[in-house]
Amino acid sequence: MRIYVVMILQLIIWSTFTLIEWLSEHDQLLYKVFMFFVFFYLAFLLCNRVTQSTAKTLFITSLSLMIYTSIHYTLALLTH
Repeated sequence: MRIYVVMILQLIIWSTFTLIEWLSEHDQLLYKVFMFFVFFYLAFLLCNRVTQSTAKTLFITSLSLMIYTSIHYTLALLTH
């Protein structure tokens, strides 16, 4: 059950990242990459606090990022 809660919270984090990236569309690529790493670190810390395992944390964070990316690009393809 904790893993599901972490996945939902991480999807919220990735959605927030997308919103902030959209609001800062005129920023340079370097700033967007830096912002991505900040959000990745936040998602990683959140998961590590809940699971207490670095291996599980890395797996869950990577999985949530892949799921969110696939949903994001699928919706982008359907709307354009």
